[in-house]
Amino acid sequence: MSAQQRPTPANPLQIARQLAAEFAETAAERDARGGTPKAQRDAIRASGLLALSIPTQFGGLGASWSETLSVVREFARVDSSIAHVFGFQHLMLATVRLFSRPDQWQPWFEQTARKNWFWGNALNPLDKRTVVKKFDGWREFSGKKSFCSGASDSEMLIASAIDESAGGKLLIAAIPSGRTGITLHGDWDNMGQRQTDSGSATFERVRVEEHELLLDPGPLSTPFACLRPLIAQLIFAHLFLGIAEGALEEARSYTLKESRPWFRSKAEHVSEDPYVLRHYGEFWAGLEAVRALVERAAGLLDEAWAKEHVLGSEERGQLALAIAAAKVNAIRTGLDVCSRIFEVTGARATSAALRLDRYWRNLRTQSLHDPLDYKLVELGDWALNQVPPTPTFYS
Repeated sequence: MSAQQRPTPANPLQIARQLAAEFAETAAERDARGGTPKAQRDAIRASGLLALSIPTQFGGLGASWSETLSVVREFARVDSSIAHVFGFQHLMLATVRLFSRPDQWQPWFEQTARKNWFWGNALNPLDKRTVVKKFDGWREFSGKKSFCSGASDSEMLIASAIDESAGGKLLIAAIPSGRTGITLHGDWDNMGQRQTDSGSATFERVRVEEHELLLDPGPLSTPFACLRPLIAQLIFAHLFLGIAEGALEEARSYTLKESRPWFRSKAEHVSEDPYVLRHYGEFWAGLEAVRALVERAAGLLDEAWAKEHVLGSEERGQLALAIAAAKVNAIRTGLDVCSRIFEVTGARATSAALRLDRYWRNLRTQSLHDPLDYKLVELGDWALNQVPPTPTFYS
């Protein structure tokens, strides 16, 4: 796709739908294979959507968070692995925007838009195996990282390490993925999200320059900087909703084309069976509630993002509650829909060739990386004690 053919801010969702239709044709087969979806990543590169959330003055499409997250949800309906790494693309861009100085993030934005850079993740604040050595004017990262989603086939990485000389301070940097000393192991082989390349990485004396460190204002240093974990949480809520919507649509198609009424049913066609209709009614009601919560939270994020450095901690706390509520309901409803679709499709729908179980596997896998119980405790502390969530990398 040439520069003249790139999507304008008015049509990125249309471009995403065209890509999603292509991705859907091979989604089940690629789920079985795992590994890096190179052709699909290159298609996203060519589309210009990697610059979707980058402001137009830096060469991007200038999309709001609501618009960007809608594309994540669109991809998730057919391929949640691609939706995951695409969402992380914009989370990584938000990370440099929120944690670094304009003279750092602005050139990164411009180069990403111009060169179609993919950004990968090697920031895992709970994984403290990578440590820092300090030298005059630069640092050295050494150790291992897990859950490095999207790191394979990326041009840039957001990486973190522990500075033990500074009392265990977390240092975060933006570095080229191909830098000497970085090894991406390609060892992700989990039951779900199988093409997210969320395996491990090794850092062997990786040089990190001073201008690559995200120190000013730094991680979680202001209410605005504390939007980073909330963006991550809302990406996942859109991911979960998209997965459930995709599962429902595929189940609907199968029910109408392949399923037959049970022999004791009085319905001539499965589409008239009252028990099948009841299940679909429950699916729809649950997803309508999640849609309302997710879209409301995205609108509130847009408002908070626009305030930048005048954003207050109270407003940030209210946003955290809205996103947490959306995510909790997206997980619960999504798991229910993705599990129960077999009740309206029947025994033949368990064919391995269809891989309809991938929707549940994908949602279940990703939802476990941030325990739902602790999210509910945060919401409960607000509901009972009016205490908003404390900003962390997960809330």
